[in-house]
Parts: sequence; C-alpha cells; structure tokens
Amino acid sequence: MELQKRLTQFIDATRVKTALIDIMAYAGDAGFYELIPKAIVQPVNHHEVKDLFAFSQQNNIPLTFRAGGTSLSGQSITDGILVDIGKHWYKVIPATNGHSVTVQPGVTGSMVNTYLKPFGRKIGPDPSSISAAMMGGILSNNASGMCCGVVNNSYHTLQTVHFILPNGNDYNTAQEHSYKLFEEQESVLCNVLQAIVGSLKNNSALTEKIRHKYKTKNTVGYSLNALLDYEHPLDIMAHLLIGAEGTLGFIAEATLLTLPNHPCNATAMLYFNNIQDACNAIIPLTNIGAAVLELMDRASLKSVEHLKGLPSFYPNLPNTAAALLCEFQGENIENLQQQLHTAQTVINALPLLHEAAFTQNAKEREFYWKIRKGMFPSVGAVRAAGTTVILEDIAFPVEKLAAAVLDLQNLFTAFNYNNAIIFGHAKDGNIHFVITQHLDTQVEIDRYDAFMQAVINLVLNKYQGALKAEHGTGRNMAPFVEAEWGGEAYEMMQQIKATIDPKNLLNPGVIINADAKAHIKNLKQLPQVEAEVDKCIECGMCEHHCPSKHVTLTPRQRIQVRRQLKKLEQAGNKTAYNQLTKEYQYSGLDTCATDGLCQSECPVEINTGELVKRLRKEQHSSLQKNIALSLAKQYAFAEKTARVAIATGDTLNHIFGQKTMPAITKTLKKIIPNFPLWMPELSAAKKLVTNPTKDEAVVYFSACINRIMGSPTKDKKSIQSTFVNVCNKAGITVTIPNNIFGHCCGQPFSSKGFNEAANYMAQKTIDAMLVWSNNGAIPVVCDFTSCTYTFVHNVSHLPKEYQEKFAQLQLIDIVSFCKAYLLPKLTITHPKENVVLHPTCAVQKMHLQEDFSAIATACSKEITIPKNAGCCGMAGDRGFLFPELTHSATLLEVAELQCSPNIGCYSTGHTCEMALTNASGRQYESILYLIDEVTS
Repeated sequence: MELQKRLTQFIDATRVKTALIDIMAYAGDAGFYELIPKAIVQPVNHHEVKDLFAFSQQNNIPLTFRAGGTSLSGQSITDGILVDIGKHWYKVIPATNGHSVTVQPGVTGSMVNTYLKPFGRKIGPDPSSISAAMMGGILSNNASGMCCGVVNNSYHTLQTVHFILPNGNDYNTAQEHSYKLFEEQESVLCNVLQAIVGSLKNNSALTEKIRHKYKTKNTVGYSLNALLDYEHPLDIMAHLLIGAEGTLGFIAEATLLTLPNHPCNATAMLYFNNIQDACNAIIPLTNIGAAVLELMDRASLKSVEHLKGLPSFYPNLPNTAAALLCEFQGENIENLQQQLHTAQTVINALPLLHEAAFTQNAKEREFYWKIRKGMFPSVGAVRAAGTTVILEDIAFPVEKLAAAVLDLQNLFTAFNYNNAIIFGHAKDGNIHFVITQHLDTQVEIDRYDAFMQAVINLVLNKYQGALKAEHGTGRNMAPFVEAEWGGEAYEMMQQIKATIDPKNLLNPGVIINADAKAHIKNLKQLPQVEAEVDKCIECGMCEHHCPSKHVTLTPRQRIQVRRQLKKLEQAGNKTAYNQLTKEYQYSGLDTCATDGLCQSECPVEINTGELVKRLRKEQHSSLQKNIALSLAKQYAFAEKTARVAIATGDTLNHIFGQKTMPAITKTLKKIIPNFPLWMPELSAAKKLVTNPTKDEAVVYFSACINRIMGSPTKDKKSIQSTFVNVCNKAGITVTIPNNIFGHCCGQPFSSKGFNEAANYMAQKTIDAMLVWSNNGAIPVVCDFTSCTYTFVHNVSHLPKEYQEKFAQLQLIDIVSFCKAYLLPKLTITHPKENVVLHPTCAVQKMHLQEDFSAIATACSKEITIPKNAGCCGMAGDRGFLFPELTHSATLLEVAELQCSPNIGCYSTGHTCEMALTNASGRQYESILYLIDEVTS
C-alpha cells in the first residue's frame, strides 16, 4: 500500500495496480519463468515514463517494460515495478504514401500492417505472433520472422526512434538538435561508445566476428553491429536499443521503413525422403527467389496429422521424411508466373516424394500455412498436464543445417524428449524446437539443464551457430552470452549496460547476468487445475481480442490466476487464497463477456468464455437454479414484464427528466449488486403483430431481445415491421407465429451458467420451430446473429434427440438471409454515400464478415469497418451490469469514427447497437434498416 501511495503521487490511481489479483496476473509472460511484481503501472505519456525512471533510481526499485507479453525467454517479468505499455500507446501514422510508418510501442504488428494495407505495404518484421506481439517487443527483441531474414528485420528497417534513458533524458533521432544534446548530456556514454568503436577498429578479428555473426540471424546479447554500422553516438545508441530487450532504455516511438506487400502468392508443400534432401534444396530454391522456405521434420509433420484435408499419402510418409513449405511472392500475376516458370527447372530436379503442386488459391494456401503454424500448438494441446511447452530458437549455417538437425534429434533421444519437434525458417538456417518439460522436481530441472548444456555445446562448438536467432536472449540464454561472443565482446556489452544503467535497475537479469544458473531459476510452475486451464500454454495470442483487456483481466490472465489459486491452495495459504478468490469474482468472472473470440486466435483452441460460464454455473445454489428454470418455463410472462418495465421507465424519464431512471437503477444496484443499470438507448419494443399464413416462404423468428426492446429513435419502424417490409419488396411471404412469445435461444441463461434453464428453453424453441416450419420444410430466419450462433453452438449440449431435431431445421441468420435471399431480388435505387459497420462477435465466429460487408457494399458507395472493431462487451446484458466493460471494449473502435462521415452505422445485434450508440453518440441499427432505406 505504501508503494501504491507513492506511485499515485505522479500516476493516476486507476493506472497503479497493486491488488493481489493484479500482481498475480502479471507474474508470467509467454515464457517459462515467473516473478511476482510489486506493482503494475500504466503510464500514458513519456513524461510519466520519465517520472517512473526517477522513482526507480531514487528508491532502487527495478523497472521492466512490457508490451504484449509474448516474449518466450523471460524478458518481460520482474519482481520490481512492471510498466505495462500495452495500454495507451496505440499511435500508428503511415507516411510517404505508406513507405514509412511511425508507431508507438503498444500497437500490435498486425494492426500496423492493417494501417499499411491500403498502400500495399507492410513492416519488415513478420513474426508468427504478429497478431499479438506489440511494436515495443518487436523492436526490443529485434524481431524478424518467416520472410524478412536479416535484411528487413527491426534493426535494418528502423529509420528514427524517440527513446528515454534510465537517467530520464529523452532523445529523438528525427530531430537534428538531439544529436548535439546527446553529446552534451551523455558525454560519459559518448566517450564509452567512441572508445569501444576505436578498439574495434584496431581489432580486425573481433570486427570480422561481429560482421560474420550478423550475416545470419542472431539476437544474442546487444546489437554490436551498431558500433560498426554507425558513427554518431546517438545513432549507435538508437540501434543498440533494437534487440536490447528493454535493458538500456524505453522506446517511446519509432519510424520504420516499410516493404511492398506483394498481393500475388503461390505456395506448395515439398515433401522429401529425409532432412538431408530437404536441406540440400534450400540454397537452390533461395537462389531462384523463394520468399518463404519453412522446414519441418517428420515429428512435426506427425503432430498435425489430425487436421482434416491432408493428402491421402500424408500419414504414410517415411519416418525419415521432411518437408519445405515453399512460397513465391510477386507484385503482380505476370511477375509471379515468371518466377514459377524460372523455378520449374530447379524444382523438377529436386528428389521430391510427391509432385510440387503450387497453388494461388487463398483457401488452399491458408491450409498449407495452417499445417506449418499448427505444429507448435499441436504439441501444446497434447502435452501431459502440468508440463511446460518450451520453444527454443537457434540458428546454424545453412550448409550445415541437415547435420545439425540430425544431431539435435539425437539429443532428443538421449534426454528422453520423445515428442520433440523441429521446424523453422530454413532460408536463414533458423530452426525452432519444441519440447514439453515438467519443472516441478529437481530431477526434471536437472534433466532440462543437462539437455540445454548439450544444445549449447552443439550450437556453439560443433556448428558455430547462434543460441538465439530471433526470440531474444532473455533469462534462459543470459548465462551463455559470453560463451557465444567471447570475453572481449561480452566485456563491451557489460560496459555499455553499466554506463547506461549503473544501478542495474532496468530489466535486471536479462542479457547481462552473472548467475550461471539463471536459466533454471524462477521457473514457472503449472499445477493441474482443470481441463481448459491445463491446456493453456500462456502465449497471450488471445489477448488482443478480449473486450475486458483494458478494464480487468485477459483470457490468459484469467487462466494464470486460476493457476495461482491452485498454488496458494497447495501451499495452504488460506488468507491469500481467500483474498484472491474474492478479487477473482469481479475481475475474472463478472467482467468476462464470454464472447469466445479468444478461441479464434488460441493455438490450442481454448474458449475461456466457456470456462467462465462453467465457473459461474458452479457458484449457483439449487435455489438459484430452480428460479432460473421456473423463469424459463414462464418466459412469455417474463418477456412481457420486462417490456412493461422498460416502458414504465421510459415514461418516468419523459415525465421527470432523462436522469430519473439512471439515478433510480444506480441506487437499486447499490442494494442489489446484480440489478441492471438504465441506458439512455433503452426503449420498449412496439407491439409485435403476428401474421401466420399458410403460403409462407419464410418463418420469421424475431429474437426475444428485439421483442422486448425497441429503437431509441421513437419514429422508427420496429425491426419486425422493417423485416416484413423488405421481404414484401422482394416478393417473399413472411409468417410471424402467433406463439412466438416466450421462445428464446437460451443465451440469457447459458451466459450466466444456468445450463438446465438454457437447455429447456432451447429444446422448447426447437420444438416450436419444427411446428412453425412444417418440420423444417420452410426456412426460419433469426434477426439477431448472436441468437443464431447460440442455437448452432449450444445444440451439441442438448440430448441427441434434439440434436437430430435441430438438424431438420433450416435456420438462417439475418446476414445470410439478406445476402442470399433479399439482395438478388431487390433494386438499390439510392445507395448511401458511406456506412460504418460493426461486425458482432457472432458474425465473426460464424464467418459471416464477407456477407455482411457485401450487403453494405451493395447498399452504399463506400463502407468503413473500424480497424479496431471487436467485441463491444455488451454480452447480452453484461453491459447493463458493468458499463465500464462496454466503455473499455468500444474505446478504440469509437475513436476511429471521428474520421468517418456520419451517414449511417449498422450491425446485427440490438444490444451491441445500443452499446455502440451509447459510446459513439451515433445511431447504430440493424442492417435491415439500411436495406429498407436504399430500396423502393
């Protein structure tokens, strides 16, 4: 508490986190080390960062900066103050027609590429974690990836950088005056750097060693090539920061040169009888312009044999087999065809097991990449509970790669790593190997230590390779930096670190570490908890999708805290266990939107939303379950009651002022915590007029939320009237069943963990739909995509009888209906100039984005989908209970709308539309209204 009090003297208290749940949630990153921080601080500008540096120096408390936390080598953990710059540092500014881009450290690499896409450009680094890895880490680890090699990595594409040193001084290489200022204010550092440069000029052997080592991928230690590549101390310092893993300073902003993003690609899997044949093909394929060559050994190929769509010969590949994922890239189709034509002679001469079938088909290419990218998660998914997935990253001279891989496989056998796999970036001699390891006994730790010592000997002494090619030195290779570079070079690195950070307070223990056993200390323990938790490899790929990431916890952190609870329980620490359990209720359970988008990026396909629903279920008493079931059985009455309540509230607001209901519900929530808050966008639905007919073409199932809540624009037609109207225009006859009231997909219950009530409701509605649709002969259209998804997703939880009944139905979502049924029969007479779209979670999970965009494209001259569009956090009713969730979830998406004309905003979910309307001040409504407005 004392630390928090002192920090809040210069950082807003909402951005200083010292609660038990916060420090536990930030204790680990994607690596296999763990340290519990004293506090987590989220600065918003460089002035606050300078204040943090001063505080650190004055109080001798270490600082560590973290962006995405996808680091695999323990670079972003600390037992001091963890500075979370994954919040608030989002700026992306393309310049010079996209040939350069200025970024802040808290934006993901994929988001930067999204901004560059209209220019046909991309950043050079292309790590496989680019959708989650943030620019702070990409720069600080000198990230590269599958295509960029050693030419287009972070170091070589850096143009300018604004950074802050531990002494609080900041410099910007884009500003001419910074050069003179650096000389004046950092005279000691300038002298040290110039002295090292001078010594290198007189040491041809070491100079040649540095040049040689950077001809291949190498991220071990500091970027000593900066001492040879640049003359002015400021330029040297700027490039030393690249790959310094946050140990020398803070990168506040950087400008990178970009590369062409070639739109035409052809990809093939090349299968060989053995590793030697595959590796012999690398140089010839590189010489003819292959942009990508990804090597996979037989063990890695076996790890993805469960994937559907593999060729029939795949399971029968020889035990010695290997493969190369080969891709050619062109700026146009003619250029690509020329490359393929030139390559054919070389490819025909390769000893392939099966013919090379290059494809330009997007889905086929995506599947090839799915094979390659699925290897790491496949091992993670099937590993024994309680084991850690360790992904290591080494490089060998390409001409020695085959022999090195065989030697590494022999080490796997010698140390009993029987499920280890090897894959990697063959063009660069850069391979990754994956092992699974228990770290909970000394015997297992000793086995890992002995294995790593053998790997280090193999890489350095036998093959003169690099211990780290692209993942950074981190804690696991810090003890071996001197072994790789030698005493002279290591002494230079020590001198640089000591001069810049004399108190060793900036990310200590990373890169420069005198402890020979640092790589086997502070190891992360993964106790067995439950199926979803045990499966998690804590990579952080899920986090950028999470609507609660800026307000409480991310999916990864929800799982990490579950593990921390188990460790406290095992240790018998009841006080801390009870405290953490109490804090987890709000941060872990209450504010989870359970939208499930986390699963879309999770390498092992964990749906943390489903975990939260199950945990909510376990909290329910028998009485609560019975009440929920009774409510489901009387849902028509509940639906009517809710509609009357909203109408009453609307009337009270009209009579006494618009602040009346917000004040009343806020007071009631203090008494009843689960009481929903009033939103200004709330209004009661207009009376639904049913029209059962005998010659219907479609059955219209209007979701209960649309039957209860109406448009906040009082003179608007109801969504039901709008649906009927557009169908009439298209010549489609619609029936709205008389007994539609009281039927629901079950989501209001399933989202809260009341599974029995949810299943009862789903079964009741399926039975009704079968009657309405003449046993499935007539399509049933649902006007709320989230409800459609709930039916489709939750049917697997129903008895087999109801799974078979549901299979009889032709349930069509409103998006698919508009695209396939309405648009072909309608004439767009007056399209809008511009519309803004919000693709809901359900639209994304049902892969309806293309149809959704196609509808808007047909109805307007231009469409805008915000780059930060994601889950709005409403989660049905969650936004009524915790408005801070929706506010946080929509913040970046809404910020983008400032540049969009206010023509019309559309989505496919009423509560989502309410949340976006509330957050943006713009009226969001169903895509049906757009179709109705532009047709006659």
